[in-house]
Amino acid sequence: MPFSISPEQKQTVLWLAVAAALLWLLVSLGPVLTPFIAAGILAYALNPGVDWLASWRLGRFHLPRSLAVTVMVLLLFAAVLALVLVVAPVLRTENLLLQEQIPTFLVRLNTFLGPLLREYGLHVQLDSAGIKSIATQYFSSSGEEIGRAILSSAKVGGIAVLGWIATFVLIPVVLFYLLLDWHALLARLLNGVPRRWVDRVAGFAQEVDGLLAQYLRGQLTVMLVLAAYYSIALTLCGFDVALPVGLVTGLLVFIPYLGFGLGLALATIAAILQFDGWQGLIFVGVVYGCGQILEGFFLTPRLVGERIGLHPLAVIFALLAFGQLFGFVGVLLALPASAIVMVAIKHLRHSYLSSSFYTR
Repeated sequence: MPFSISPEQKQTVLWLAVAAALLWLLVSLGPVLTPFIAAGILAYALNPGVDWLASWRLGRFHLPRSLAVTVMVLLLFAAVLALVLVVAPVLRTENLLLQEQIPTFLVRLNTFLGPLLREYGLHVQLDSAGIKSIATQYFSSSGEEIGRAILSSAKVGGIAVLGWIATFVLIPVVLFYLLLDWHALLARLLNGVPRRWVDRVAGFAQEVDGLLAQYLRGQLTVMLVLAAYYSIALTLCGFDVALPVGLVTGLLVFIPYLGFGLGLALATIAAILQFDGWQGLIFVGVVYGCGQILEGFFLTPRLVGERIGLHPLAVIFALLAFGQLFGFVGVLLALPASAIVMVAIKHLRHSYLSSSFYTR
């Protein structure tokens, strides 16, 4: 009996090939998609707020969705600007602290390491004056020198600089239009699904939405609470850089391992530079140890639930894979996208276990 393919099977193969080609194209255009991916994540998180503003009524007056979107985007930029205005002056002051504390730290380091090294026949003496001169020159660089460095960098990597500028300009534009047409875009996507799969796809989307909503909104609450905790705790311990280090640690906690690790490194450096002996390091250990307990045993289980339920190795792989495909935005996208993949794998596993291929 000759092998034959029905018209329906031909259509299936054709559209599967088109879908595979589109997926390959998206992966190939990873860097170009960065502003669209970032705007999509922000739009998903901000859309409930836009819906709430658009549904607000005062008598016959109601807020148009375009105005609600504008208000929400302005609030987002106001929050980012407020963060910059809070952190930037403190970091500027920190330069002066580093200039003052580095020579003192080098003297303590010489006092501590010198006798130990001499026992092994090594005579090492750090040039505190020379290092102080270099540090002072670096931290007190004039605006003209900084401008020349930026121009020099731009000449070498002009395309990269223009790419970053284009990304930051495109994100608010794409975000505005995504929020404006959010429900229409979702309806178009659903209308493009084959009719026999509509119910299954809608159920899948609802499940993913519930998981992402729990993760993103819960994680936002965790970030704010931890930023306040680390800032207050480090301030009570007497750290001069409590506010910027606390904000960095808390607000970057949504990137697994990076936020906590970077904050711990910055706090440790500040403790070494600011405090004599082991006092500062003990403060850092207590503050960050209690912070991990607070996050792992109280905040995350109550506010985020089980998060996405990924194994730590899967988390590391997701961060590396999405970072390779989409750059830094891919790192931000890794865990939410992994949630979608996890739901898809769960449905695929259920179909596989109930199939005749597995049962026979």
